[in-house]
Amino acid sequence: MSLSRSSNMLAAAAWRRMPPGLAVRTKCPRAIAALQTVTRAHSTDTHNTDAQQSAQGPLAGIRVLDMTRVLAGPYCTMLLGDMGAEVIKVEHPTRGDDTRSWGPPFKTYERKIPETPAAENNMYRAPPEFPGESAYYLCVNRNKKSIAVDMKQKEGQRILRELAARADVVVENFVPGKLAQCGLGYNNLKEINPRLVYASITGYGSTGPYSGRPGYDVIIEAEAGLMHITGEPDGPPVKVGVAVTDIMTGLYTHGAIMAALISRATTGRGQHLDASLIQTQAAMLANIGSNYLVGGQEASRWGTRHPSIAPYEVFATKDGCICIGAGNNSQFASLCRHIGQPGLQTDPRFCTNSDRVANRVALVAIISRCLQEKTTSEALLMLEGSGLPFGPVNNIRQTFEHPQLISRNAVQEIVHPFAGRVKMVGPAVQYSESSVAVRLPPPMLGQHTEDVLRSVLGYSDAQMELAVRDGGVALYDYGI
Repeated sequence: MSLSRSSNMLAAAAWRRMPPGLAVRTKCPRAIAALQTVTRAHSTDTHNTDAQQSAQGPLAGIRVLDMTRVLAGPYCTMLLGDMGAEVIKVEHPTRGDDTRSWGPPFKTYERKIPETPAAENNMYRAPPEFPGESAYYLCVNRNKKSIAVDMKQKEGQRILRELAARADVVVENFVPGKLAQCGLGYNNLKEINPRLVYASITGYGSTGPYSGRPGYDVIIEAEAGLMHITGEPDGPPVKVGVAVTDIMTGLYTHGAIMAALISRATTGRGQHLDASLIQTQAAMLANIGSNYLVGGQEASRWGTRHPSIAPYEVFATKDGCICIGAGNNSQFASLCRHIGQPGLQTDPRFCTNSDRVANRVALVAIISRCLQEKTTSEALLMLEGSGLPFGPVNNIRQTFEHPQLISRNAVQEIVHPFAGRVKMVGPAVQYSESSVAVRLPPPMLGQHTEDVLRSVLGYSDAQMELAVRDGGVALYDYGI
């Protein structure tokens, strides 16, 4: 981005709002251009090549106005960005996305050593008081641009309406009715852009007696059945180790947006998508929910066991644990042979799956005795070639050292202009004809405000000056 303007703009924006710890006087509007230059320079990394950036993703040409924060919404919009959509992330000018402060761990800024003394004045020097970007924020905000807009200010609201008029999709996760108070609700925006697909993500949905409540993953896990069925049978209910309800809500919303875009291609009109954590969680109950709805069967906690299949659980070894599942008679027979207990397959207690479920305690005790005599490595080797589903219970380090994930390039690396090299889990699905890749590092707060206002809305110097002066947007000098 080339910025060339007179110095009078500095008079209107001599002090510009900064994130906590970065309240320094701006030197020149060219700082933003320099930031873009740094980003492009680092994009020559082998994991972030020009060829990757120029390749067309399946959503290339789709513009998304992302007014979400924390996890469910940002996860949804990240998926859209991975597929090539232009995602413009709207953040509060001083706080930014809540997760920017959710640490440790933080990815700290990397100091750079100038190649020559003369180059030192032109190099970025990170402010030591700023901790860096949190790992939480980094995990769901790649392939996005960040703009710092105050939607409580009339100027900020006007800017967001202008962007929505030029967008294909809006995604938001405010309490129902909050954005309508700012003139940014679906009914407001569809008047200026009838083709707009507008997705709302809330805890409880936009209607009903609980619609005004804030929704959090752990609360919904408790309230919508998941926590009741998670944990050991003789232990208390526990949450899942990752915020799975948030993630699944993001996935559901992403799928709904894709369907609405396909529908728009036929009808020419957008629509409102009303996604909620509680309905997502109810849908996620799958066969457990069906067991209750169809058979009146209340669920309980089974640990790693399966209520309808045996054996299907984690078994202890000498030095760890492995997980084994035998879903049919053939797999069970193979398990018996490979653990040196061929007689089990003809034992009348274990002939069929129903028999094995009825006599689960006795069966598990026999298998446990066999496996407790082996190390995890020995047990895995013993089961190799059995045709059984089995695997070790890995920690996170072992997970990312898994040879299958390595061979599939599951972990990708991108260069962040301030934090240096950042590793992240890449897109989960590989496409044969489209590029789905980590193209852009997670942005700094407000990194692209000026770029977006100029390139998308066509703002002049005078309009930029007015937007900053009236408090609609914030421009940042990150020390370049």
